[in-house]
Amino acid sequence: MDKTDEVLKERIDKAKAGNQIAFSSLLDTFWNYVYYFQLDRTKNENDAEDITIQTFSKAFDKIKTYDDKYEFKTWLITISKNIHVDLIRKRKHNVLAGIENSTSDAVKKVLDESPTVEDQLITEQNLATLLSHIKKLKPHYQEVINLRYFNELSYAAIAKELNEPVNNVKVKLLRAKKLLAEIIKSK
Repeated sequence: MDKTDEVLKERIDKAKAGNQIAFSSLLDTFWNYVYYFQLDRTKNENDAEDITIQTFSKAFDKIKTYDDKYEFKTWLITISKNIHVDLIRKRKHNVLAGIENSTSDAVKKVLDESPTVEDQLITEQNLATLLSHIKKLKPHYQEVINLRYFNELSYAAIAKELNEPVNNVKVKLLRAKKLLAEIIKSK
């Protein structure tokens, strides 16, 4: 086992133990891999992003079931493919009705609410500048940031407001904070 594999295994083990930094690291490491895989399949940026969010949401929820005999990114792609197939089925079945999501109490355990490096960076910014940076994000990321930090809603309340699973909200918020931190750092 080479050093890269050892580091990955360590991150996965920490994620299985509920470590938020490990989740964040796995998300950063594999986000583009899953996203571009889905972009190639769907030919639609919004669908690719939604499926990627759902992939990480489901992966983090089921991380304890991951078997390290298989490559982690293969496991993620399998989840991603299944979500895409389910999405296609639901769209065919529910042409007039929207796709409904259910919430689960188990997903509340995925990420803790302790401040991250991104949280500290966001807090340090001037509010007017911060708002101008937030406006550079995609609308669904703006919405989740506003609900969490300006309306001070809990993950559960945001999930109810957006009619999405709590886990999706957590992944969207994590991704939004990463993108916002990148925008802030680039200035």
